[in-house]
Amino acid sequence: SVRRQFRAQQQQQNFMMAVTHELKSPIAAAKLNLETIRKHELDPEKRLKLINNTIKETNRLDQLCNNILLAAQLETHKYELFKEPLNFSELLDNSIKDLKIRLTNHQIAADIQPGVWMEGDKLTLQIILSNLVENAAKYAPKNSTIFVKLFENQQHQLKLQVTDEGPGIPDEEKERIFQKFYRIGNENTRKSKGSGLGLFLTAKIVEQHEGTIAVKDNKPTGSRFEITWAKFSLL
Repeated sequence: SVRRQFRAQQQQQNFMMAVTHELKSPIAAAKLNLETIRKHELDPEKRLKLINNTIKETNRLDQLCNNILLAAQLETHKYELFKEPLNFSELLDNSIKDLKIRLTNHQIAADIQPGVWMEGDKLTLQIILSNLVENAAKYAPKNSTIFVKLFENQQHQLKLQVTDEGPGIPDEEKERIFQKFYRIGNENTRKSKGSGLGLFLTAKIVEQHEGTIAVKDNKPTGSRFEITWAKFSLL
């Protein structure tokens, strides 16, 4: 009991440190960009680049705030899913196009089976893919490829896989990474960004859509996050 309480306190402390860094970093970058625009006469190309970078940083802030709010709502059962029949293949295709624009340091290769429909909440299903791909981008080397695959297996289950070429996840950490606030390593020394909420949110959303999520090793290196659904339909 004492060990569990200590781990919970440590995870919450890591979360506060991570969130503080995640808030201060984009605020500082956006402030510097705006001050540069105000103080200097820049050519249109440089000015546009600074403006685009500022928008990118504010999007990071917006996503962090949304993740914190959604995590609280899901945990207290205050978020009501708006489930409707939707073209899951089309949803993923559109989300991948957006991710390719945002994640310019990585290649995203997609193999999406067409015509897959499921009953789901459009907003949170988009969050699933975004969280998994962005998580892969944090740890995979620059210019490496992140693979996204949607397919029906031989057991007539629907599989969504996000595979990276990063360092992989130790076996003893594979279950813990879906816990709230949990992040591998020490918050003072880690280089990757994040709040420890992304995978927790993803697991919660998958659970509410009657699916399961697991992480496996990719060969020769990296991780493969795999979501499985039994209920879906094909056109």
